[in-house]
Amino acid sequence: MISTSISTLAKGSVLAFSLLVSAFGYSQTITAEQNQKIMNAKQGSIISLDGFLTEKFPLINYQKVVLPGPQYIISDDPEYIREPEGISLQEKVQPGAVRLYVYNVNGVKDPQKIERKITAVIKNLGSSKLNMRMLKYSSQKPSSNYFQIGKQGLADYFASNGEERVRTIKPGEAIPVDEQLEKNVVKYDELVHGFYEFVIDQPAEISIIQTSPKEKGSEALKRIKNILPPKGHSGAGRGVFGVSNYDIITDGVVDTKNGVAQIMLADGKIDPWVLGKESSRGQQAKLAGNYGVMYNINMKWKSSDGKGLALVSWNSRSADNKWCNGMAMTMLVDKGKFEKGIVKLPSDKLTTRGAPEAIVIQVFPPAPNGEEQTINLTYSPPGASCLPTPLIFIPVDLK
Repeated sequence: MISTSISTLAKGSVLAFSLLVSAFGYSQTITAEQNQKIMNAKQGSIISLDGFLTEKFPLINYQKVVLPGPQYIISDDPEYIREPEGISLQEKVQPGAVRLYVYNVNGVKDPQKIERKITAVIKNLGSSKLNMRMLKYSSQKPSSNYFQIGKQGLADYFASNGEERVRTIKPGEAIPVDEQLEKNVVKYDELVHGFYEFVIDQPAEISIIQTSPKEKGSEALKRIKNILPPKGHSGAGRGVFGVSNYDIITDGVVDTKNGVAQIMLADGKIDPWVLGKESSRGQQAKLAGNYGVMYNINMKWKSSDGKGLALVSWNSRSADNKWCNGMAMTMLVDKGKFEKGIVKLPSDKLTTRGAPEAIVIQVFPPAPNGEEQTINLTYSPPGASCLPTPLIFIPVDLK
């Protein structure tokens, strides 16, 4: 998983920054032609905004509230599992809700490339029967198209309603978290992407295992003892993290009369990486990218000049990192010009490249009387894409 942050403006005076930008002659308004492009665009489509996109838009400051949420586990280090068999993550969880994000690649190429299985297994550590029920389920077919998997994986997660079925595990025994992973055959360089949320009523241990396609994960767990060391420089990290959900509450009220502004999430600076622990080493873990964390954004806005507010995003890392030549994500977006719902970004292509390309996410019309409104969005940093992916709000003429 790619995670790369940029130096961004620390929290401070948006007004002072706006004056500084003006002094250097940068225009924060779109042209009439660009305005029309936004208004004519379909939701999620790419448009060209030549000379407009920049990392220097004024920031919308916000308060970040940690919400009660599931214990969060991610397996993404080593991202590429080079050993034919081994455990890439093994962590204990307590009774309650658990979110699990599996993001691992079959990286076996020495002495030759071979097919593997990468599976998630849960073992009952309690003294009584463990009951497990899936609340959210997203499981993609292994593929070397990482962008598609990351985008579709989030879309499936947002759309999932879980299942009523309750699975049981006897004390000391183990079963697959995802029965589909047990069936998948993973070729060299293919990504296994699973995103789950479930509840359990006994303490348990979760393991991510690479093994032979012919072996059950529960049997491999009995036999394989080596927990692979993390690489550190590859992947977002691994371990158990105490933050899984944020409420993002913006300061004040965004007014269209003040021009373009942006919300910056998952940049590692304004929004630091979530910390946790990694049990195999007994050390602190860092989730570089905050992948899998859910951001519930609440932004108040109004229109003192009768304009609407367009929400766009772009691949801000394409110019300074050769590995960031594409970006794709999925969001849950409030109602505006388009209906409320899940939006794949972009919707008309696999990825967006970089400036001048921008993705139109939504256009919010002003209230007839100019009163305050609230925009609600759900965002999660997109797997396989570089970060941050700025959320830019542009005043637009709706006529």
